[in-house]
Amino acid sequence: MTMYYFFVALMVGYVILLLLMLIRVLKGPTVFDRLNGIGVIGLNSILMLIIFGKMSGRVDMYIDIAVTYAIIGFAGSVVIAKYLYEGKKGEK
Repeated sequence: MTMYYFFVALMVGYVILLLLMLIRVLKGPTVFDRLNGIGVIGLNSILMLIIFGKMSGRVDMYIDIAVTYAIIGFAGSVVIAKYLYEGKKGEK
């Protein structure tokens, strides 16, 4: 039962970090700060999925979801980076 409370405390900590990064995404002075915030939010979401899987006893299912979420997040980052690169290239 002690590990359950430890995992709950981890989840609360990750939710707090997620909210702090959401503030960074909304108020970021530059686009790159916002992209970094989105990346950290994605990472925290993946870690929360894995911790929730451990808490529920279905780690295998949640790891599959987390890996899929990581692949989608990586592809989204590549698309956004390509868009930003093309935008800078077109300004010259």
